[in-house]
Amino acid sequence: MRREGTEKLVPHTMSRMGDVLAGFHAAWEFGSDSVLIRYERGIRTPKLFQALGERRVPLEAIEGVSLTPGRRGTVVLRIELRPGADPLLEAAAGQLKESSDPYRLVLPAERETLAEYYADELRAQLTESGPAERHLVAAPEAPLRFKAYDGKAAFDGSAVSFRWFWTGASSAKWKAGDQRFAIGELSGVEWRSPEVFEGHLRLLRRDAGAPPAQPDQDPAAVVFGLGYGPVHESLPLAAAVLAAVRSCAPVTVPAARVRRDPADIAERIRHLGELHQAGLVTDEEFSSKKAELLSEL
Repeated sequence: MRREGTEKLVPHTMSRMGDVLAGFHAAWEFGSDSVLIRYERGIRTPKLFQALGERRVPLEAIEGVSLTPGRRGTVVLRIELRPGADPLLEAAAGQLKESSDPYRLVLPAERETLAEYYADELRAQLTESGPAERHLVAAPEAPLRFKAYDGKAAFDGSAVSFRWFWTGASSAKWKAGDQRFAIGELSGVEWRSPEVFEGHLRLLRRDAGAPPAQPDQDPAAVVFGLGYGPVHESLPLAAAVLAAVRSCAPVTVPAARVRRDPADIAERIRHLGELHQAGLVTDEEFSSKKAELLSEL
């Protein structure tokens, strides 16, 4: 319920576009059909917020609004999205730290009355609840890329490519070669935060058998590490891929072959030879993979 006297302190203007509530690291602009969240740029702003820039959240994507006490003399206004409405939250699967939650607005405690007013007004406009049938919040835009521990991942809007690093990729990935997956080949993504043990990004393929248990042995996955695959780089890419998969018809598209320059081919053959000499690659595997690399010149 709205506190007594609130309407005298704050005029009812939610029906008008442009009402803005500014907090730490972000400002919310309330419109007649959506909330536009603009994130600040600055050294203290979480990197994920800076990477996102802004998020427009349609009212139909919002299930609820909460206002709770925060830390050190603050209050927290939070919009709760319907399950499946945002590809970013779907990809994150509950792994985001509270400080990196893009739908929390932290305000000084003295602005609690104002925050409560907006919370009440926003709740009054909500009409939808339960799982969303489709994504209602736009995904980060491609092209997107980041460096993982064992390779470089990139998404151009139509396909995901993995290019392995000879210093980090397993022999299994070197045998498979660099990978390119058209969106039509995929059924989803699996993102495990780099801030926990065994972080990785795995692409889930249609009509494929069970993937290797360990992501470092799976050519459809890249693994994270200290400084590799940070949240603000790997999660937006995972969300963009997931959104593209959801909007793509389930068709089978053959993967395009990645072309490389001669110097790159020579370096990969040299590394393949090292694996062969170390006994990690058999004679047949060495000959087959070498022929495959030479055919890409």
